[in-house]
Amino acid sequence: MSERPESAGPDPDDTFDEFAELVGEETRRDPDLAVIEAGSRTLRTQGGRPHADVPGRPEDPEVDRALREVEAELATRWGETKLEPSVARIAALMDVLGEPQRSYPSIHITGTNGKTSTARMIEALLGAFELRTGRYTSPHVQSVTERISLDGAPVSAERFIETYQDVKPYVEMVDSQQEYRLSFFEVLTGMAYAAFADAPVDVAVVEVGMGGSWDATNVIDAGVAVVTPIDLDHTDRLGGTPAEIATEKSGIVKRGATVIMAQQPVDAAQVLLKKAVETDATVAREGLEFGVVARQVAVGGQLVTLRGLGGEYPELYLPLHGEHQAHNAAVALAAVEAFFGVGAERPQPLDVDTVRKAFAAVASPGRLEVVRRSPTVVLDAAHNPAGARAAAASIGEAFQFSRLIGVVGASGDKNVRGLLEAFEPVFAEVVVTQNSSHRAMDADELAGIAVEVFGEDRVQVEPRLPDALEAAITLAEEEGEFAGGGVLVTGSVITVGEARLLLGRG
Repeated sequence: MSERPESAGPDPDDTFDEFAELVGEETRRDPDLAVIEAGSRTLRTQGGRPHADVPGRPEDPEVDRALREVEAELATRWGETKLEPSVARIAALMDVLGEPQRSYPSIHITGTNGKTSTARMIEALLGAFELRTGRYTSPHVQSVTERISLDGAPVSAERFIETYQDVKPYVEMVDSQQEYRLSFFEVLTGMAYAAFADAPVDVAVVEVGMGGSWDATNVIDAGVAVVTPIDLDHTDRLGGTPAEIATEKSGIVKRGATVIMAQQPVDAAQVLLKKAVETDATVAREGLEFGVVARQVAVGGQLVTLRGLGGEYPELYLPLHGEHQAHNAAVALAAVEAFFGVGAERPQPLDVDTVRKAFAAVASPGRLEVVRRSPTVVLDAAHNPAGARAAAASIGEAFQFSRLIGVVGASGDKNVRGLLEAFEPVFAEVVVTQNSSHRAMDADELAGIAVEVFGEDRVQVEPRLPDALEAAITLAEEEGEFAGGGVLVTGSVITVGEARLLLGRG
């Protein structure tokens, strides 16, 4: 494993002193966030303007303090990786809240990869048809407030705090009656459903946290159930085969619903179809009832023609990279068609100009997102082998880098070897690092696996993410300003979120 190269720029001690000085200026701020924000100022080139869809910390100190108090209280609960497979606690919370989740129709999304991007596309389509939407997704990239969206934008910090305070007495009531307190994810789910009812929304777009049958979100009776591609992930909790995982995920299919099914492994598809028969659900399958007709790479994204349940939708511009996003778009379009009854109650397709307008406005932060130029730095939240394979194929198609440097920080509970093997053909070198999460794999442990996959000469270790970004940018620049080197930051949503802050995007 190589250490910092001699061409890495300014003297490391000087850089460290500058970094420490900047952290010192932030003593009134959260220590971890201060480190991240100070680190962003030591990078040689800042990114562009913050993306409006990914909120940073509140500017008002009092609001920021109140949000931190809420975050601290939520942090005392079970995290998202500690589960007791049951919907009893969330059902009890919904009961004392007056069943808010039943006051609006919903579209429920499960699967292994592509859930959040698909949810954002569904939300954009519904909004373009003048419906008020609520969207609940996880995990967040930078701010917990991203998880709950109204009208296509994350709720404000003020509204997030207010919603928490509104449900808190009911949460405590349920806590006192259950064997285990409500978890972090269960409380957020209750907050989302309450916020959607209070808005009120015309339709909720809800992404499962994990699985389906016993996921906290599964107290809704969604008329449309969406299943994005199923692959191996969370195998310790969901099962070791696509069929076993599909069994858990099929739990979101309710009686009489319409199931929008992305392309699936054969054994997973069999499970989903069996569930549809048992629940008298209608199934629309990608590749049969709907799908991608054509696609071509375009500046900033791609141009796709989709076949929906009601007909063909030609030349839709999608400002997202990768074939997988075209398939996500096909799934999203079919889900919205099903919601409006296209292909069943009404034979005609949706208005194509409205569909074009919706897709053209879609954004999915942290999914092959460009956050800096010269050299180009791309972020992608791939955290399992299937996601990594999709990202590796897409970045080659969309960017044509002459030399790509990877920055990888992964969670210890993931198939890290499989992820690294997926990226090995496209990374010239990899800088391994770790994010600030307690779940992060130690950089040295990650490096040991990376050396086995890439070879010692292609691996550099930088335990601190600011140093890893700096090292990768230096390596990408070695060929010269016009050589076409690039950097891909990946391995975890948390790594991507912290890199986004460091590069001035939040």
